[in-house]
Amino acid sequence: MSESRTLSAETVDEQQAAPPEPATPAPPERTATRTPTWWVWLAAWPVTAVFVLSNAATPLYVLWQRDIGFSKGTLTVVFAFYIVGLLGSLLVSGVVSDRLGRKPVLLPALALALAACAIFATATTVAALIVARLFTGIAVGAVVSAGMAAVTDVAGPERKRLAALLASCAMVFGAGLGPLLAGLLSETLPAPTVTVFVVEAVLLLTAVLAVLRMPVRRPAARGKGAWVRVPGVPHGNGIHLTLGIAVFAPGITATSFVLSLGPTLLTELLGTTSRIVAGAMAFVMFLAATGVQFAVQKLPRRTILTAGAISTTLSMAALIAAVQASSVALLVASALLAGSGQGMGQLGGLSLLNSTVPAQRLAEANAALNVGGYIPAGLLPVSTGYLMDAVGLPTGATLFGTVLMGLAVVGGLVVLSGHRRVSEPV
Repeated sequence: MSESRTLSAETVDEQQAAPPEPATPAPPERTATRTPTWWVWLAAWPVTAVFVLSNAATPLYVLWQRDIGFSKGTLTVVFAFYIVGLLGSLLVSGVVSDRLGRKPVLLPALALALAACAIFATATTVAALIVARLFTGIAVGAVVSAGMAAVTDVAGPERKRLAALLASCAMVFGAGLGPLLAGLLSETLPAPTVTVFVVEAVLLLTAVLAVLRMPVRRPAARGKGAWVRVPGVPHGNGIHLTLGIAVFAPGITATSFVLSLGPTLLTELLGTTSRIVAGAMAFVMFLAATGVQFAVQKLPRRTILTAGAISTTLSMAALIAAVQASSVALLVASALLAGSGQGMGQLGGLSLLNSTVPAQRLAEANAALNVGGYIPAGLLPVSTGYLMDAVGLPTGATLFGTVLMGLAVVGGLVVLSGHRRVSEPV
């Protein structure tokens, strides 16, 4: 009898020592952390595919200028409608994505990008180019908010730094791949303005498939406030946003100038209208933006941002020297430095936001960073295009370089003074 009581007591002790019930809530967490790393890379593909479209038209503008007939000023207006669409999209896409989920924003954006391909392929008027650029801008606005946030969602909290790196590199790599592909295809295959956008449409269709299968969930709770509003960040994150914009804005304005007026500068300096040369210059610019991010990814964010401001400043010095000396080598150096400046400003800004902003506001925070960057990227190159028509290319480019150099220096000073109030996030 005492033996039986002993066994019974041991059984009770075992049951108390190892209760099975508390282990039940664990599976959802384990599933989230076990998302394969290749899915994090694949989640960045829609960002790349849409950004290929964003700059695919760059080497083709000389063809449209020849066939349709329009000035450098009109060319920068066509380019600026992309910024108009992008900024309009950013007013709503980040908020909608945080409330309804990433897919309800990304799928319509990809549909608009496919429509832009069809319009570009059949464009015979400036109005058609403007509509295609507008649609492209709306699609890009969606992917820089919802698409980049989706990469972070798929990566999970333990891989935020990787998510920021891949999302940022997907953007600049796609932006560089677009003009290179367009330049090569348009010079080697018939019907250049058709072939380029047929190929891009195929890339976008693969991005649609990736979004449909992407392992992201709808938000558990919806935020409050207006659906259409100037995007912002939660209280306490304003300093992180300011530091990112201070460096990202001059950097992306420099690369926007190269994209919109780079082919014109090449024609004036080199006397060539080769679309491969124009596309290759844009490609190496964004290749530098991609490579530099992998090179500096482990550095403190403050160091990355400071280096980005210095790179953009040197880029503008090289641009001024290039137009004064009619030097193609200096123009290419300016493009490489501009790409590096944008890449580091973008990576530093995104990393600060990824590490400090809660997931339910992340798409809106990404949108806010891009609003701050793309406003000067739209205004300054357009103004410079018209200025060049009035005072000539060397004077217009020199004034642009001087103004942007000043903005880059101010951005660097903002980072150096602001870093004392910001602890380095994990």
